[in-house]
Amino acid sequence: MNPFFEKEMMLLLFDTILSGRRAALWVGILLAGVLSLSGQTLLRVEDKAGWTGSALSRYVGQEVRLADEWYVTNNYNGYRVSPRRIYSATNQVLPGTMEYYGLLSLNSTGTVVLTGVSGYHRMGERLRNAVVKVNSTGQMTLLSGEWVGNTRADIEKGYDVAAIDRKGKHTLLVCGANLEYYLVENLGTGFGPDNNADHQAQRKKVSQALAKINADVYGLVEIEMGQSALKEIAADLTKQTGRVFGYVDDGGVPNGSYTKSGYVYCTQTVTPIGEIHSNQSGVKNRKQMQCFEERATGERFVLSINHFKAKSGNGSGDNADSGDGQSSFNGDRVREAQSVVAEYESFRYFIDEEDMLVLGDLNAYAKEDPIRVLKDYGMTDLHRYFHKDSSYSYTYHGEAGYLDHALATSTMLPQVTGMTAYHINSDENDSFTYDKQDDGTMFRYSDHDPVLVGLNLLQTSRSGEAEVVSDASILFSEGYLSVDNAAGGYLRVYDAQGRLLHETAIASETYTLPVGEWKTGVYVIHVYANGQVVHRKAIVR
Repeated sequence: MNPFFEKEMMLLLFDTILSGRRAALWVGILLAGVLSLSGQTLLRVEDKAGWTGSALSRYVGQEVRLADEWYVTNNYNGYRVSPRRIYSATNQVLPGTMEYYGLLSLNSTGTVVLTGVSGYHRMGERLRNAVVKVNSTGQMTLLSGEWVGNTRADIEKGYDVAAIDRKGKHTLLVCGANLEYYLVENLGTGFGPDNNADHQAQRKKVSQALAKINADVYGLVEIEMGQSALKEIAADLTKQTGRVFGYVDDGGVPNGSYTKSGYVYCTQTVTPIGEIHSNQSGVKNRKQMQCFEERATGERFVLSINHFKAKSGNGSGDNADSGDGQSSFNGDRVREAQSVVAEYESFRYFIDEEDMLVLGDLNAYAKEDPIRVLKDYGMTDLHRYFHKDSSYSYTYHGEAGYLDHALATSTMLPQVTGMTAYHINSDENDSFTYDKQDDGTMFRYSDHDPVLVGLNLLQTSRSGEAEVVSDASILFSEGYLSVDNAAGGYLRVYDAQGRLLHETAIASETYTLPVGEWKTGVYVIHVYANGQVVHRKAIVR
């Protein structure tokens, strides 16, 4: 359009609105959202959640300007786009329900093919200020526009620290990562690297990614049996981060192409306590528990790393695909989840530690039965807790969701500062895997994104034990909570969900609070006195 004409048109619009002449006509056009100043039709999507390609029928054959940002939902064999991100049905709603089948239908019709795209774009990137030619209800051609968000440049800046520190600054960073058959010795089996060149390309991608994350503890799945792979990863992290890393030796030996779950950790920040505890229910060597102690505070937590039975293949009985969205071997995955709960019940008394973080590829989306087993036990899904419905770590056929979980026991939850999935892998085209295109980057080192959890471990006061910091002391015993040497300060008590239960100013040298009616569980105690903040956990058994 001629710039002068465009200016005159805007002035006319301004004048008519002020004077009231033909104002209703102009306002009607604007509200309808079908005319832009460039003369192109303006396509605005009011109901993004319910949008389907059929809404394009009135625009076929026209050039339109997209008023909204549109997502790349799939970048395999061309590009598909939608005004919303498409999520796996059982990640959002319960399997086999009417809501499930309704979301399936919306997913199948909620994207269109976008041609005319230049360059490479990741899933989750957004197209802004786009002009397109609508060819049909299933296809558009891109004429102009800009790409924003979730680009490689964005991801290379690092993970979202604000998401890790949502509830305070973390002192430990824990990472759960699926390495997609990280093999060192048993090459050429049809799984993982076929030869040493493949392995070195895989190693380069993995080492770059894990060093970029620079966690204190890594729980790894799909890593070779034996110790060689863990030893290699620990050495690479030491070299690239300048910190010293070790690994937990589980005593196993290499065994074909089968993989296990394992641990790598920074020896300067944490120390393993006791031996690794292997749960051999279901798939062997893929459900582990290990207690770690933070060197700076002496506080401990249990990290449970797991890799449940995959959805692929044909099962029978309760392992058959029932068509409810959970695929095959759901029965086995449910039993594996139950075994994690049972192992925790015994392990927490053996190690004398209640706080547990569960990570790993559970091969089940958020609303599926195995995850419900863990949540029904009282664990909190950290994806949902911090990100509601927007979290994902995996994409399949353009649908995002999370198979890679982070769950916390009730005593662990108050010590979690935040979590996020670092989208290095799931939004990438599969052609960037090490055996197809060795591009020398960390991207697509696996088909799953790593999941990061921030921790700030609170010191624990169990029944009968007194804890002292500076001059202030907290005693939790025989139905009373006593605070000494904190006059002029104040006390706050929270439950495991972070709800404030009690708050009071401390007027005397000794303050006593009856707690005989407190239910079994964990409570977080904050005493603010003498210019310091004293944190304690009180566990009622």
